[in-house]
Amino acid sequence: MKRVLIVDDAAFMRMSLKKILEENDFEVVGEAENGRIGVEKYNELQPDIVTLDITMPEMDGLTALKGIMAIDPNANVVMISAMGQESYVRESIMAGAKNFIVKPFNKAHVVKVLNSL
Repeated sequence: MKRVLIVDDAAFMRMSLKKILEENDFEVVGEAENGRIGVEKYNELQPDIVTLDITMPEMDGLTALKGIMAIDPNANVVMISAMGQESYVRESIMAGAKNFIVKPFNKAHVVKVLNSL
């Protein structure tokens, strides 16, 4: 069972993702409401996968992604954001993200992407 950390400032989004993942044999080991807490929890929990929003207070997702990659260059991070612009996708992938899911997302697509890691 893959262990997942969900990082998103919207409680509703964290709850939605958690429900989808738990229904599909993933274990949600932690949640964070901003990038700073996300990086701390990554270091503490060492999850198999991180879902990471881009637009968040305190520390945005791209900065958090870089922080996670500094801790573990092999981290499996999937960006999940409504910011589907090509520049964000490109910057995320260049910084080490394994994939990018655009909100609103399709449940089956989320499960497929995370299962591919």
